[in-house]
Amino acid sequence: MVKPGMRFLLFESRFSGDRSLPPEAGTSMSLSRKESILPVLDQTRGDVKDVALADEGVARIEWAASFMPVLGQIRERFAKTRPLAGLRIGACLHVTTETANLVLALQAGGAEIHLCASNPLSTQDDVAAALAVRYNIPTFAIKGEDNATYYRHIEAVVGSRPNISMDDGCDLLTTITTKHPHLLADMIGGCEETTTGVVRLHAMEKDGVLPFPVIAVNDALTKHMFDNRYGTGQSTIDGVIRATNVLIAGHTVVVVGYGWCGRGVASRAKGLGAHVIVTEIDPRKALEAAMDGFQVMPMSEAASRGDVFITVTGNYHVIRREHFAAMKDGAIVCNSGHFNDELDLTAIEDISGGKKTRPREFIERYEFPDGRTVCILGEGRLINLAAGEGHPAAVMDMSFANQALATSYLAEQYKNLEKKVYSVPDDIDQEVARLKLAAMKIAIDTPTAEQLKYMTSWSEGT
Repeated sequence: MVKPGMRFLLFESRFSGDRSLPPEAGTSMSLSRKESILPVLDQTRGDVKDVALADEGVARIEWAASFMPVLGQIRERFAKTRPLAGLRIGACLHVTTETANLVLALQAGGAEIHLCASNPLSTQDDVAAALAVRYNIPTFAIKGEDNATYYRHIEAVVGSRPNISMDDGCDLLTTITTKHPHLLADMIGGCEETTTGVVRLHAMEKDGVLPFPVIAVNDALTKHMFDNRYGTGQSTIDGVIRATNVLIAGHTVVVVGYGWCGRGVASRAKGLGAHVIVTEIDPRKALEAAMDGFQVMPMSEAASRGDVFITVTGNYHVIRREHFAAMKDGAIVCNSGHFNDELDLTAIEDISGGKKTRPREFIERYEFPDGRTVCILGEGRLINLAAGEGHPAAVMDMSFANQALATSYLAEQYKNLEKKVYSVPDDIDQEVARLKLAAMKIAIDTPTAEQLKYMTSWSEGT
């Protein structure tokens, strides 16, 4: 609904006719004036908290760029080759300094980008202002936005009629598919950044409703092995400490899930002196956690032992009513998976009768009838971005390098791809690793001709 005092923004299509989209796309590229106008809250091209924060955002974006040499090289290459010229990209991502450098690389490649937040608490308001004001990227993101605003911002990006979707959790793609299927004729594909989003995409593919090819950037080894393990590991513990100022050493930390993210969180907690318990549903991952030296047990047992609980599963209600009810007084609970669905927040509200206080900015302390308290951090949303700054730029350098190169690949190859979920091509993954090693001034061996022959032969033996 348009409110008094709102300003308007006309998104004009800059799609050029030199790219050959699906035949049916040609009839729908022109937007009517009614379809093109979107309400915004200030004079910028987007909806941000405060345009006065733009200069601060620019400084922080440039600081992050100094730790992202691989993406910087790709940005320079894109500026020369313009592989995305004429394409509109709709991006639903965490609006952070690292993401800013990704969208600037895409912009350098010729893309027109409209950006919204993929989580209500992950936006860095100064970065959003900088993108909208200084870099001419329509950005719809405000830290702490309510659910209605979150989806209004997604709708604003949908209104740009993207040709490529770029998701962190699959909310943009599912919104277009379920509410705006008429826009699919203009779309050639998408990219997905997270484990949670990839799970949703595979479900769509299985149900036969995936509308176009999507590249699962999360599946690249240089993404999930490093971003999920080292990035999530460090940033999650950082978020917990920023929110609570709790001493990790000597406390029992329960890590729920032992995928790449769980591995990272568990190892960082152990490194800070915590007693670590892991809960799992996959016997192989549980075995790995045990062999890595962690206690492994069901959540029904861990619930009464933990001081700090961190969920990293991408699954639904992994901490439930019976678990909250068993927790010790003062237990701290947080989530570092994409959605807050990992915690049954309705249950803890019910157990406490809604009795809660807010002793610190990112803490809601629930009081149970027997006097015990349990603290939920960051409203159950991913704590590393709700209370912290997210992953270090050096880690996101590889993730977003994959994202940028995968987008370029999609723009070039979409006609040859089916409506499936694809992993990042191995040559892209290898290139990102090589560029990162070079930036770190690390050299590796090259196999000899004899070794190459041996690796491809079946006739050699004892």
